Amino acid sequence: MTFTALKIAFLPLTDCAPLVVALERGLFKQFGLDVSLDRAPSWTAARERLESGDCQAAHLLFGVPFATALGHFGPKAQPLVIPWILSRNGQAITLAAPYRGRVAAEAKVLAKEIFERRDAGRPVTFAQTLAPGTHALWLRCWLAAGGINPDHDVALITIPPPQMVAHLRQGQLDGFSAGEPWNARAAAEGLGYTAVTSQQLWPDHPEKILAFTETFAAAHPATVTAALAALHLAGQWCDDPAHHPALAELLSHPAYIGCPAGQILPRLTGTYELGDGRTVTADTHAVNFSRRDANHPQPRYALWWLSQMRRWAMTVGAPDYPALTARLMRADFYTAALALAGGTPGPVDLAPQKFFDGTVFDPADPETFARAHAIHTARF
Repeated sequence: MTFTALKIAFLPLTDCAPLVVALERGLFKQFGLDVSLDRAPSWTAARERLESGDCQAAHLLFGVPFATALGHFGPKAQPLVIPWILSRNGQAITLAAPYRGRVAAEAKVLAKEIFERRDAGRPVTFAQTLAPGTHALWLRCWLAAGGINPDHDVALITIPPPQMVAHLRQGQLDGFSAGEPWNARAAAEGLGYTAVTSQQLWPDHPEKILAFTETFAAAHPATVTAALAALHLAGQWCDDPAHHPALAELLSHPAYIGCPAGQILPRLTGTYELGDGRTVTADTHAVNFSRRDANHPQPRYALWWLSQMRRWAMTVGAPDYPALTARLMRADFYTAALALAGGTPGPVDLAPQKFFDGTVFDPADPETFARAHAIHTARF
């Protein structure tokens, strides 16, 4: 049976753009779907609305289905699948204004102050958006590369993305890791600046996904395929530079992000005024919604995420890397959607990936990579 009425949960972030465009430009209707978007206050709320059946799909952090499969949300949590990557790039780590001019892209410059405050019982406090989520991993990897143990040397707290700037304004944070436009807004208001972008940590990294419960995907494959086909066309529209001003205006609407278009547009296109005098302008910094096979749920992404969850003791022992990857990464839906929308699927890519700290991840051996870092939480 094909479901034609879908409610999709989303968070107010620039990378919800394909969902908004597919709705506003009638692309979901083009594939026979009647879709409504449901703005959620947090990633936990979006996941819970999906699992309860209140929503049939959700804009989620890449790591959420893995955390679900590993039991982070309890034994009754509905298994989720990843048939589609919604976006790449577009995240950052923001530091509070007092660090401006003292710390740029390297966390090691922070180490002395972090250790002193830790020892004095006044730890430096960073916020991420969900403990097993994307932003938490970017923050952990960045701190660890500077010799800072994120589980022992700083305080890590969870705050929904739209609330980051308010907490920074109130002096409750030393920094945060989140998606745009909230880093841009902190810089625009003079409350903080972008220390490093996620693209500098991992160029063209996978970011948000459109997730379905495993049960819904099995029962309604034609619905899932149709929704993804609409998102393929929406992503192409979003990636056209001629559309970026209109896209920023659309996203700025209170129903979606509720942030001025002027704070959305520059980083959407890859121009980053970081807020401390530095500027980054590059196509590789633009949010990518469809280019370079952006939507393909590649197995190597799952293997990297699992290796990091292993590194940071978010698993009990070594996870079953092949089995979890095969279960969660549903490229069959991706391939079917591109066929329906007239696109061409890209090949499976198992090439090693080099990161900002010089480490190289080989998808053929994720457990070795998990164990390769001097700073970790797991007991190997």
